[in-house]
Amino acid sequence: MATVGLKCPECGSLDIVDDEHYSQPQLVCADCGAVVSEGLLTTTRSEETQGTDVRYSNSTEVDKRPCRNLINGIHRVRALCRILRLTFLMEETAETHFKHAYEHPNFIRVSLQKKEVLAGCCVLATCRQHSWPIAMGTICCLLEANPKLIGVVYQEMVKTLKIEAPPTSVIDLLETHCQAYKLSPQHVHEELSESSKDLTKRAAVLLELAADAWLVTGRQPIPILTASIFLAWQSLKPTQTRLKYTLARFCQMAKVTKSSIAPKRVTELKEVLCKLGQELPWLRGDEVTPQTVIQMVDDILNHRLTLLRRALSSHEEALASESVLPPSLEDSLPGSHTNTPCLEGAASSQTPGQTPQEPFVGEPDTGSVQQRDVNLTYTVVMEGLPHIGPGTDSQHGQPSAPNSGKRSLFEPPSVRYAKIRRVQVPVVEVTGDEEISDSEIDSYIRTPQEIRDYVEAKDALASSDEF
Repeated sequence: MATVGLKCPECGSLDIVDDEHYSQPQLVCADCGAVVSEGLLTTTRSEETQGTDVRYSNSTEVDKRPCRNLINGIHRVRALCRILRLTFLMEETAETHFKHAYEHPNFIRVSLQKKEVLAGCCVLATCRQHSWPIAMGTICCLLEANPKLIGVVYQEMVKTLKIEAPPTSVIDLLETHCQAYKLSPQHVHEELSESSKDLTKRAAVLLELAADAWLVTGRQPIPILTASIFLAWQSLKPTQTRLKYTLARFCQMAKVTKSSIAPKRVTELKEVLCKLGQELPWLRGDEVTPQTVIQMVDDILNHRLTLLRRALSSHEEALASESVLPPSLEDSLPGSHTNTPCLEGAASSQTPGQTPQEPFVGEPDTGSVQQRDVNLTYTVVMEGLPHIGPGTDSQHGQPSAPNSGKRSLFEPPSVRYAKIRRVQVPVVEVTGDEEISDSEIDSYIRTPQEIRDYVEAKDALASSDEF
């Protein structure tokens, strides 16, 4: 093959060809046979045609090809993005996050399982950055991975890449989650069917009530979403047929996976509804049970703010009536004539023995509704926090006054279910120089009975050897 641009130094011919009969290709003049250029180890293919010398590092430089696990991870990221119907920009962002995280030293020497989970974590972080309502439980189902493992890898990935990914609100996840329930007339019986729009609207109000009662804070979103949708479905048409359905049967009918924690959220949400249902004035003191509260959900949600105020006020009055001392002891206590400040949002101007003077209406008729909501939220928050004051232990925040264990009507999970602290067992260092106690010495000395048994056994062995 003729080479363009080269000239034979001997005869000046331009007919230069490649001679590949040897181990190293050579450029030879076809007219006179002179060797114009020999094959050099320090030349690249592009520069061999020019016959110029280059450095060895440039001649052996090869583009680094991505490894097989990186290629599989990118394909997994793209597949997840297409399943979740993400935009092209979000797909590119997820791929960029995955490449940066995969090449980071924190994720180089990890197990293959964590590298597979890393793809789902990058997609989840991208969705949260773009306010796309996707829960971590959805990623777990798509990858069929352990939720705890995904949580650990996600936290490490966000910390390593310094990504700001705000968590998605549970209300934003509700509409997407409701669409997964097959409750249309095409899938279930007409009596059991419910429109997705009505179901979402009722479940959203139940979620707001659950948030006011500290049932959402620090919890996984999927179980509380399932519980809210289940109770919303029962309360929209509280017929005997729907009331007989359990959560497991409902999830089976709606063709969704039942969470193992969802029954606990159903029980907790029913307890909150029962506490508010007791304040309905037309019940006249009748007991509200978890079996009958479903029929009152409509009234409870319509007057939710008023019932919350009444429940908190009644709870404070019950605590005050239990802690009232006899008149002979009240005069002897120091500071008995000082006024005790009341919580905002409750009936602060009334004595423990009086009944609330506020008329029961659907919405407050005086004052600003927004200010009432702020006061109510402040009351619920202050009710849920540990009370630290003169009657409590300031170091541990534990109340020492009577009825302190029942002080809060609605408590956060961290207060209601406190974690058991691990007790560190002190490690005893054995050096061999410790003194031996008398009891240990006595355990090494044979008792008279042991001595007799030893002598008898020795004689028996001696007699058996003789025979």
